[in-house]
Amino acid sequence: MEAAKIAVIGGSGLYNMDAISNVATVNVDTPFGKPSGAIRIGSLRGKRVAFLPRHGDGHILSPSTLPYRANIYALKTLGVRFIIAVNAVGSLREDYAPGHIITPDQIVDYTIHTRARSFFEDGLVAHVSVADPMSEYLRAIIADAVDAVGGVVHRSGAFLIEDGPRFATRAESHLFRAWGCDLIGMTAAPEAFLAREAEIDYASLAHVTDYDSWREEEEAVTSDMVIETLQQNIDTVQKALIEAIARLDEDRQTPAHTALDTALATARAAMDPQAIAKLKPIVARALALEPD
Repeated sequence: MEAAKIAVIGGSGLYNMDAISNVATVNVDTPFGKPSGAIRIGSLRGKRVAFLPRHGDGHILSPSTLPYRANIYALKTLGVRFIIAVNAVGSLREDYAPGHIITPDQIVDYTIHTRARSFFEDGLVAHVSVADPMSEYLRAIIADAVDAVGGVVHRSGAFLIEDGPRFATRAESHLFRAWGCDLIGMTAAPEAFLAREAEIDYASLAHVTDYDSWREEEEAVTSDMVIETLQQNIDTVQKALIEAIARLDEDRQTPAHTALDTALATARAAMDPQAIAKLKPIVARALALEPD
């Protein structure tokens, strides 16, 4: 199977870029089901990059029912070490305006525990550290790339993740602002946490499409509004992605790549062999397993 060390999770406008060449389509099955869609692997700035449509081709999957575990597991089996997640977000502060790009450093998980949020279940338990859920290295790469292509970038932000698919009420939006959150979206959790469990370096390129619903003097956010602004943002997002991938050292070692060294709680002798086999692509390094 073809390999890639870098992945981009986002919409179809990303893998249709003219700069991508030699595209191969890969269909991957996982113990957690099929990922959101076929993965396209193409050459971009001399590197092989895997593009995964988060919501499926044609945007057919809801944020609350996405196969998050299958998506991350599939990318891990392809050899992915870095994920740039592209997220359309609402802003919870005046100075993070539509069209701006944020590289958030924190996540507030406001989903209601209906999403499968870990690879590690009975028989093989792990408690991964996500105190800093976004890669400092990758965030800097993305932010510098946005600067280089003339975009407006903010280099930090607390990213509130709601279940969706509905948008927030005005009361919720005001509450999230009072909590100190800076932007709001629907898909970075558990995606970022699963990437850490899989020892993949992860960061978000979050582009603002709206002001959510807290600005009561304005029309509340609608799907049409998001799609319209998303289309306006896509040129900057594409240019920034190309520049970021050019700057990214795909062989660099970051703390995420050894996250399981301090996370595995089950004693080696007590680990369920079936759980080990199921999670082999994820735990192989930490358990020093022989390749198949």
